Amino acid sequence: MRRRTGLALAGGAALAWGEWLNWRWSRTFVGEGEGEGEGEGEGPSEAVVVLGFRNPRATANVINRWRVRVGIRSLATDGRRKTCLILSGGATGGGATEAQLMADYAKLVLTFDGTVLLEERSTTTWENIEQVIPLLEDVDRIKIASQPAHALKARVYLRRQRPDLAERLVRADDYRPGEWMAVKPLLALYGLWTLRGLREAPDGGAQ
Repeated sequence: MRRRTGLALAGGAALAWGEWLNWRWSRTFVGEGEGEGEGEGEGPSEAVVVLGFRNPRATANVINRWRVRVGIRSLATDGRRKTCLILSGGATGGGATEAQLMADYAKLVLTFDGTVLLEERSTTTWENIEQVIPLLEDVDRIKIASQPAHALKARVYLRRQRPDLAERLVRADDYRPGEWMAVKPLLALYGLWTLRGLREAPDGGAQ
């Protein structure tokens, strides 16, 4: 009984730790980002950048499907903003690019009918950010959609490449309590490992 109680407490602590760390990452290096808007009666423009995950299959894998859903739910829904979804990721094999596979999923499966822009050249997170920068120049609010640790890495890269654009970052809807709860401790461990690379490769060498 005592052993089972100890294991239950340890499991609960691990789940709580994973939740807390992902919650904290989702709120790091973001601001309110309320731009001035483009005209009378309009809200600020907004872009949500969805980062692709390696996808050798002919259809979007489970990670890319989740990231697309996060991107879509992160878009403003008040009707006053000019919004767009930017899907970023090149080909990791001989087939379609990650961006195209995510676009197919968004349009054909989720029936998303908003504005979609594709960035199909990048193969690393550093390149994701580098390649989408031209699409962000005139946007008032920028959101980055991925797992919280990965999105944080991308925000750090934007701060390094274009600190002026990084000032426009606002939080995406990438963290929800209980979502992926069972694997959040593993995501937290992996996130700690990958974020450590930021200190080792300040020029973007970390993937």
